[in-house]
Amino acid sequence: MPLVISLLFNFLILLFEILIILLLILLGVGFMTLVERKVLAAMQKRIGPNKVGFIGLLQFLADALKLIFKEFIKPKNANKIIFILSPILGLIISLIIWLIIPFLNFTNFIYFNLTLLFLFGLSSLHVYAFIMAGWSSNSRYAFLGALRSASQMISYEISLGLIIINILLITNSFNLSNIILFQKNVWFLFPLLPAFFLFFISAIAESNRTPFDLPESESELVSGYNVEYSSASFALFFISEYANTLLLSVLIIYLFLGGFLNPSNFFFNIFLLNFGFFWPINNLILLILNNCYFIFLLKLILIFFIFVWIRATYPRYRYSQLMRLTWKVFLPLSIFLLVLTLINLFFWDFYFNNLIEKNDTFNNNNNNTTNFNTL
Repeated sequence: MPLVISLLFNFLILLFEILIILLLILLGVGFMTLVERKVLAAMQKRIGPNKVGFIGLLQFLADALKLIFKEFIKPKNANKIIFILSPILGLIISLIIWLIIPFLNFTNFIYFNLTLLFLFGLSSLHVYAFIMAGWSSNSRYAFLGALRSASQMISYEISLGLIIINILLITNSFNLSNIILFQKNVWFLFPLLPAFFLFFISAIAESNRTPFDLPESESELVSGYNVEYSSASFALFFISEYANTLLLSVLIIYLFLGGFLNPSNFFFNIFLLNFGFFWPINNLILLILNNCYFIFLLKLILIFFIFVWIRATYPRYRYSQLMRLTWKVFLPLSIFLLVLTLINLFFWDFYFNNLIEKNDTFNNNNNNTTNFNTL
């Protein structure tokens, strides 16, 4: 009986922690929408949301409540079961992925070594929610948007996968925690800078954001695969889309920017300590840079700001341009970088193996000489 009570207590604690994490993710998605609207308003010289709460900080709550309490309208000829399940499936997949993401103290709710493999396998299921939504709506516009979304996500997942193989070859691990620790001295941003740019652009296309938001192009498809959705069902698609954007932002940080590790090991010592005017505030800078929570939040804000900046700057691509970019530009470049990484690793291992053999031979000769002199 005490064992059963202990197991039940541990299960309730785990369930409570999972609910807290999911609540934080939903709040993060809400603040992402607010930050995006504020940044876009500043870039376009508008005021932006400023009525609900202090300087408009509660605007996302007002929008969520408005969508929840609006009337749910189902098309007459739609497949009712699949039509309702599609946004729920998309949201569930978007939230389940977060259970395998390591947090600031390297804790996962579901821990195993094949983290990246499971992450991409599960995220690839997200496209089924779009296809189900477009097909069940019984609308040509929705179905065309679903097909566009499926082809776009599958195409750019190939580039993402090939770029990640470079990191897997270097770290020799599928575990995100090990990949983060591998960047303790040097972030992968510097040795893999071309791969970073390819991964970043592919992540924008994977999340269906401007200028690659072809599945939701209003001028052609009237909102794409979710054109027939309203009220809470539309909100679920909206949340899953921004949760996917947040996940890709975190993945960029973990794979290329050292995760939640501070940059003081190489950035502070190399750049800051060489300038005299930084000496009076060295302790303050070190205190900030050694705070992993602050560093991680700063990286996340920077990555999402670039996402929004690109949205406010570039016009939407044509669909032919989008497909040509991935198949004729990104795919050959990704394969070239992969081959280049393999060649570098081969010669690097060859050099170090020869160096180790020379050191062993030298040590053996020294030992033999010492033994001869002793005799």
